[in-house]
Amino acid sequence: MAIRTAIIGLGIMGRRMLEHMLLHDGFTPDVLWDPDPAGCRLAAEIAPDASIMDSAEDAIAAADLVYLACPPVPRKAYAQAAARAGKAVFLEKPLGIDVDESAGLVRQLAQSGVPAAVNFTQAAGAALTQISDAAKSGAMGDIVGVDIVVTYANWPREWQKAADWLRFRAEGGMTREVISHFLFFSERIVGPLSLVWAQPCYPADDALCETHMQARLETADGRPVTVMASVGGAQPDRQELTIKGTGLSRRVTDFYRDAVSDGGDFAAVGVEPEDPRAASLKAQLDDLLLLMGGQPNRLATLQEALRVQKLVEAMLGSPGR
Repeated sequence: MAIRTAIIGLGIMGRRMLEHMLLHDGFTPDVLWDPDPAGCRLAAEIAPDASIMDSAEDAIAAADLVYLACPPVPRKAYAQAAARAGKAVFLEKPLGIDVDESAGLVRQLAQSGVPAAVNFTQAAGAALTQISDAAKSGAMGDIVGVDIVVTYANWPREWQKAADWLRFRAEGGMTREVISHFLFFSERIVGPLSLVWAQPCYPADDALCETHMQARLETADGRPVTVMASVGGAQPDRQELTIKGTGLSRRVTDFYRDAVSDGGDFAAVGVEPEDPRAASLKAQLDDLLLLMGGQPNRLATLQEALRVQKLVEAMLGSPGR
C-alpha cells in the first residue's frame, strides 16, 4: 500500500516534492498544510484531490509520513509533534540554524524510534553513488581534496524569490541552502570534516544574508576541502563540486551532472537522464520507501545532517566583513 504522506510547507520545495510523490507508486501525498493561502492554492492545482488541512497538527494526525518543507525555525516543533504521534519524518535541510536545538532534536527523534531522515537531494542519486564506489575501489587513485565553487548573479535566484526568508541572515543564505549539499557530499566521500577558517562577507544591511563565502575545511588526515562562493555580476549559475583523485577526478555540476577527467577536459559519465532532477528525486523516494520499511538506505541520517549544520553555522559565525 502507498504511504499516506502529509506535506507541511507548500512553497517551491514542498510543491516540487508533491509533484514527484504523485508520480511515485509508493506515496499518497493527500494531506497538505501551509499557513500561506497562496501556497495552498498552488498545491491544490497540482493535487486537486488532496485535502488542505486546517492546521499542521491535523495534517500530522492524518498521515503516516510527514515531509517538512517549511523554513528551519518552525521545522523543529513539527518534527517533534510528528515523532510524538509516532509518525515517520522526512525533513528538508538544513536541519536547523541553532546547533544546540538541532542536537536536542536529533536525540529526541532517535529516542522516539520513528523512521527519520533529511533530504539532501544527492544522497541516493547516481552521481554520489557512483563516485563513492569509484573512490572506495581505488579507481580514482588517492583522493587528495575537494573543491566547491558556487556563484550566482542574484540571491535568492529567480525561482526562489517567493521564499522571502532565503534572503535574510536569520535562516537563509546560500551557505545553508546550497553549500550544505556539497559539504554532505564531501563527507560521504572523504569522511568527517573540521573547519580550519572561513570568511563570510555581508551587505551593509545586517539583516541580509552573506554575499560571499570563502572557507577551508580539512579531513582528519589534513586533506583540504575548499569553498569559494559569491553573488553578483551578470553570469549564469555555477554549482560545482570536484572530487580530486591522483588518477581520476570527478566533477558534479548543478547537483546531478557527473563528469570525469584524467587530466584533460571533463567528459560526461554515462548517458544523462532526460530530467536529471526527476531521476534524482525518484531515487530519493525509492530510498525513503526503504527507510519506511526498516531497510538499509542511502538517505542522509540525522547525525550526518547535524554534522553539516555544525560546519555551516561555524562558517557563518566566523569573522566576516
